[in-house]
Amino acid sequence: MIVWKTGKHFHNFISWQDLRAIELVKSWNNSLLMKLIHSSCRVLHFFTRSKQFLAASLFTFTTQQVSLRLAWILQNLTEVGKAVEEENCCFGTVDTWLLHKLTKGSEFATDFSNASTTGLFDPYEMSWSKIITSLLSIPLSLLPPVKDTSHNFGSVDEEIFGVPIPIVALVADQQSAMFGECCFQTGDVKLTMGTGTFLDINTGNKPQQSVGGFYPLIGWKIGQEVVCLAEGNAGDTGTAIEWAQQLDLFTDAAETEKMAKSLEDSEGVYFVPSFSGLQAPLNDPCACASFMGLKPSTNKYHLVRAILESIAFRNKQLYEMMQKEIHIPVRKIRADGGVCKNSFVMQMTSDLINETIDRPVHVDMSCLGAASLAGLAVGFWSDKEELKKLRQSEMVFKPQKKWQEYEMNMGNWVKAVKRSMNWYKT
Repeated sequence: MIVWKTGKHFHNFISWQDLRAIELVKSWNNSLLMKLIHSSCRVLHFFTRSKQFLAASLFTFTTQQVSLRLAWILQNLTEVGKAVEEENCCFGTVDTWLLHKLTKGSEFATDFSNASTTGLFDPYEMSWSKIITSLLSIPLSLLPPVKDTSHNFGSVDEEIFGVPIPIVALVADQQSAMFGECCFQTGDVKLTMGTGTFLDINTGNKPQQSVGGFYPLIGWKIGQEVVCLAEGNAGDTGTAIEWAQQLDLFTDAAETEKMAKSLEDSEGVYFVPSFSGLQAPLNDPCACASFMGLKPSTNKYHLVRAILESIAFRNKQLYEMMQKEIHIPVRKIRADGGVCKNSFVMQMTSDLINETIDRPVHVDMSCLGAASLAGLAVGFWSDKEELKKLRQSEMVFKPQKKWQEYEMNMGNWVKAVKRSMNWYKT
């Protein structure tokens, strides 16, 4: 996210892993007002059975949402407050900023997929939430107009590339990967393992909310077609592997698969991947990353295997919660992201969730999804059936071990996770 004035940014980009608003998040979630909102909405849901009231009764702020990070900026950066008073301030996620810059300031917009990731958007009303923006004192004038995912957003200024290239699609990262994986039908699931892990399920044309932390998103809107997703995520996947590489546990991430497979097990060593807290279903921003069960015999191979196992265990947690709280039968599971190249993680995840997982030839699906949406918009491809034919599977992982073979190890890992929670709480 970023806030700017006439094309000049007030601060560097703030990523979804940023924790500067953590105290504000805790303050709001523990506030009397939030408790009053939850109880009122529970009563209203009881009488009306409205999903909107159910969603509101479950709503909590998280550090990953843009909403409280934007509120933090408005409270702490005086120059932003001044620009807001002058009604000369714009807010956007990266797509909005790039659109604004590429068009030399002539366009200011976002799409439904990006808007829905901010925590400021109501997926049931398909508009910016007047309630949340009012609660957080965020002026609606800051927020960009919301357009279809495939839409004529203007053209790149001719001075940049020499020709005025039309911009016909804006899409958020995970939604783009979902589209690139051709997860077009209700029940299709995408498992992205990149910087973090993102598990998404296509919920059809209706948003679905869970108690544990799967949140409703708009996948894409193209004309009358609206596709909704439910998403849960773990914050540290690729980041944990990069961290281990910086410690010289290996020289190339590709080595980790062989290192893990060279051992029978991690010899009782467990890793908690929590550099940026623990997300669903634990939802603890104060958890710390940690190794547990270290012994004099522990070597770097055990540490690497423990890191890879922790990724698979988190995948299992997310998948279990999705099955429990999003009541839609799973049709197929497709994986993408750099970490999905690791066959040890892929096979262990397949074993743990007892499902077949399809890995594509090209694992950077976010780029492919955006290109596919743009290609459909300009008629390069005629329909989604053509896109399905373009997607190629590189390997399909099928369960080889039963859950019981992992049960004790995962139980011990869960104990390690619990001991890492609330570490930073004062």
